[in-house]
Amino acid sequence: MIDFGKQAQRYRSELTEGILPFWLEHGLDREYGGMLTCLDRDGVLMDETKSVWFQGRSAFTFAYAYNNVAQRPEYLEASKQILDFMEQYCFDPKDGRMYFEVKRDGTPLRKRRYVFSESFAIIAWAEYAKATGDKSYAEKALNLFFKVQQWLATPGMLEPKYLPSLEAVGHSITMIMLNVAVVLSQVTEDERLAKQVEESFRLIKDKLYQPKYNCVLEMVTPEGEMIDTLNGRVINPGHCIETAWFLMEASRLMPNLSCAKEMRDFSTTILDDAWKWGWDEVHGGIINFRDCKGFPAQDYSQDMKFWWPQTEAQIATLYAYILTGDEKYVDWYQKVDDWAWKHLKDKEYPEWYGYLHRDGTVAQPAKGNIFKGPFHIPRMLVKASLLCDEITTLRK
Repeated sequence: MIDFGKQAQRYRSELTEGILPFWLEHGLDREYGGMLTCLDRDGVLMDETKSVWFQGRSAFTFAYAYNNVAQRPEYLEASKQILDFMEQYCFDPKDGRMYFEVKRDGTPLRKRRYVFSESFAIIAWAEYAKATGDKSYAEKALNLFFKVQQWLATPGMLEPKYLPSLEAVGHSITMIMLNVAVVLSQVTEDERLAKQVEESFRLIKDKLYQPKYNCVLEMVTPEGEMIDTLNGRVINPGHCIETAWFLMEASRLMPNLSCAKEMRDFSTTILDDAWKWGWDEVHGGIINFRDCKGFPAQDYSQDMKFWWPQTEAQIATLYAYILTGDEKYVDWYQKVDDWAWKHLKDKEYPEWYGYLHRDGTVAQPAKGNIFKGPFHIPRMLVKASLLCDEITTLRK
């Protein structure tokens, strides 16, 4: 039988003694500000390019750890230092949108059509506002959130992914906007946040979810029909699992929503289906991509095991057990948790690997790049510790 109290302590120890010290020592840029993420296995800097995603993500992470695990001044100082860099260098003054990459000194390098940089900036400001009580950061977050809503809703404001011959609703931005609204709702009140959660949920349940195939697809037509192409049939089990626990969280933190119970009930449907599609019965771990018709997935990394689907599954299975009491989620949790600690954790250096082959062997050992840094793993360590504490209390 799992000792969830010990599990909680294990997560907290890994966070405060391994993961966060690694990024404070090797990633926090004490010369120019901000966070450097392109680090080799031992923390050696490989590339000075700064990911704008990770200015927001890492600022969120340190504030999140401060709020929920340990109120260490270095966490809050790191969050503030990163936010200062982000605010000074990561916004395009021409249109208020954010860059995707900047040089170490903040010189802009690249800008993309997505609003993910902005989404991560919003949750960073919100979490820092929660940590400090400084409402100005909540106001910044809310104002940027409204701008993002406007950009997404106004044709021509953002460059479309496809030409007019193909219109699509995307899973990624839908689930991210839901989560951003939930995080924001914890530090400020505005009816538009609840409306965003409800709208995102309706898109997920009524359009992106395909009952015929028992899955959430990464893209569908505006009418909710499957796009019968290799891209249109993609299932990303990790995204589905992440969406599942976002819905669980939304139903708990915003219980007055008219759809709260429906979100809670549907979240386990998504998780159950995603587990069937994603869990590798041969080698363990959550696989990257599947085709809903069973054809070979197009993406070259389709059978690899990336870090973040595993961490999202650790959170989602714990959450599902708390919400339902169904012991199958304890079984699933133990499987993915054991697999993650065995294969992702580096036994010699701090931080976890990110990219594994299907059999769990390391594909490349670097600890960070433009897309991997202090976010999914530390967020899991914080959230899983809290959920394990809750289970311990429930079982007394």
